[in-house]
Amino acid sequence: MARSLPGAFFNDGIMNKKTLNKKIKIPDNRRNRLLLGWALIVGGLVGFLPVVGFWMLPLGIVVLSIDLPFARRLRRRAEVWWGRKKQKNGKQDD
Repeated sequence: MARSLPGAFFNDGIMNKKTLNKKIKIPDNRRNRLLLGWALIVGGLVGFLPVVGFWMLPLGIVVLSIDLPFARRLRRRAEVWWGRKKQKNGKQDD
């Protein structure tokens, strides 16, 4: 059974249910998830090139956050920061 990306990423306004109505499947194998996550991050570092882009950095961190504690902490800090920013601006949508 394939795992899906953490739910908070989708419910926090980055990608809500209106824009994405299904879960994204990622590999079951830990090694393949790590390869995918690191490949996305490396691709994001060369975001100035065509096709690859800076959008790959946060996606790589989300994929790595399934297996690596440091990436999980980084993702969680970003979620908290985003939530506080939304709350400060008064944009509380469900």
